[in-house]
Amino acid sequence: MANTPEPSGFYYPNRFGLILFDALEEIMGRNGLNAILNMAGLSQFIDNPPADNMDKGFDFAYISALNRALEEMYGPRGGRGLQLRLGRVLFAQGLANFGALVGASDLAFKVLPLQAKLKAGLPAVAKVFDSLSDQTSYVKDPGGDHFHYIIDRCSMCWGRQVERPGGFIAAGIIEEALRWLSGGRTFRVDQLTCIGMGAQNCTFAVYKEPIG
Repeated sequence: MANTPEPSGFYYPNRFGLILFDALEEIMGRNGLNAILNMAGLSQFIDNPPADNMDKGFDFAYISALNRALEEMYGPRGGRGLQLRLGRVLFAQGLANFGALVGASDLAFKVLPLQAKLKAGLPAVAKVFDSLSDQTSYVKDPGGDHFHYIIDRCSMCWGRQVERPGGFIAAGIIEEALRWLSGGRTFRVDQLTCIGMGAQNCTFAVYKEPIG
């Protein structure tokens, strides 16, 4: 069993952590969740999950420790697949119901052209995290075939030095958010830079045209 991660001092709402653990249990089963929590040094959550409230109490370091544990248990490729899936389930299970995203289910939004939905919806995803947590994220359009989704303060590689980008939970969240915003279409999301590799921020290329 690993040591408890050193706190970062930056937080998500407790409810985000609860949704995260529910998503992990859906993917891995109860025994798998418990094994990952032990490996990540988060065994305190096995019998005491995060509270179902919006108080900021779920530390960034917990996300980083979970990422490391998934990679150690399943290897880089297997960990990546699980993290992507976790991000998708996270969004589908609850993040779509937060803050700036709520209006995206309105009829006025649904009848917008696809590119207008992306231009409005992608910043709304960033705003959910920016307004409700200590994550700092925003969207830029550099022109060309993709947007830049930028995270300046990122939990996924917090306190780690990595050899390859590790923001697959965020990539999964973005993928699922765009599928929801677009009425079921799939979009390519690639991580370009990673703080854990020495970059200034974690930047994702979000392509404007759906796959296929």
